[in-house]
Amino acid sequence: MATTIPITKRGAEKLKSELHALKTVQRPAVISAIAEARAQGDLSENAEYDAAKDRQGFIEGRIRELEGKLAAAQIIDPSGLDAGGKVVFGATVELEEEDTGERVRYQIVGEDEADLKEGLINISSPIARALIGKEEGDTAEVQAPGGIKHYEIVAVNYR
Repeated sequence: MATTIPITKRGAEKLKSELHALKTVQRPAVISAIAEARAQGDLSENAEYDAAKDRQGFIEGRIRELEGKLAAAQIIDPSGLDAGGKVVFGATVELEEEDTGERVRYQIVGEDEADLKEGLINISSPIARALIGKEEGDTAEVQAPGGIKHYEIVAVNYR
């Protein structure tokens, strides 16, 4: 039985866009490259043919992976959440590091859409796991590479 994979609406659209590009642009291009390489004759010493076949294998594998993820996706629209102020998947959380006073803002998202530079953290990351279920004003203890850090939850938004 397949488990569901939580993903935000934005993340699902990104995966659908990548899947569309693979099927409509990259797959036809690699098929054309294979046909051209075949037309050159001897395939046993044809580096272009080997490269195109390798690329085709990668594209087909990625298509299967994306189709599987989208089929198992549980799409969550953060703006439609009403979690009573609790930190849940899709929530945007503003934190203040207790020792330094540094403020950061993260949105808790699925594995495929996580991007720390954009403030998108994976639901299974240590900081997200420490935040889930907490509310504004609570303190979260996070095991970081540099040691344990304490964050106060300043705000929780669903956007």
